[in-house]
Amino acid sequence: MSNKPANDAKPLQNTAGLTDTATLRANARQSIEDGAVTKSYSADREAVIKLLNDALATEYVCVLRYYRHYFMASGMLADSVKAEFLEHAQQEQEHAHKLAERIVQLGGEPDLNPDTLTARSHAEYKEGEDLRDMVKENLIAERIAIDSYREMINFIGDKDTTTKRILEHILAQEEEHADEFSDMLEGWIGK
Repeated sequence: MSNKPANDAKPLQNTAGLTDTATLRANARQSIEDGAVTKSYSADREAVIKLLNDALATEYVCVLRYYRHYFMASGMLADSVKAEFLEHAQQEQEHAHKLAERIVQLGGEPDLNPDTLTARSHAEYKEGEDLRDMVKENLIAERIAIDSYREMINFIGDKDTTTKRILEHILAQEEEHADEFSDMLEGWIGK
């Protein structure tokens, strides 16, 4: 047992590659107007904001398409499918909120201009001819979203881990949506 008082304890040695506390504190006082974006942020912020704004446009186009399908669905199977359309519309809206919040954290502005949403969206706004066609169009849109989110995740890599985690969460839900619509089409009976 040591006779040294606790306040004489030696400071822990710096772990290889980690910034010492004094430097972290000094860096935090620089460019405070940048908010959450610190000196260690290594991604191309403008490129990430553009990617996020395009994803935001995609999410809003999907929200609108899902709501249209929710209101227009009719036929024997409509009630259960309508419930899926509504749930997915609400989840896509949540995705849009997360993307918009991240854009602001990065010092950007969410582009919600309705005149340019469909032009910037990866997915198309397809109305669908009947209930089965609506399901098919939503499956196609989800497959587009899956590929675009994967590409964004790969582009960002480990340069912006917060954005990467947000995109990975959204990607997982888009994959669930696609799986649900695929199951619906597989078991479809009739027109």
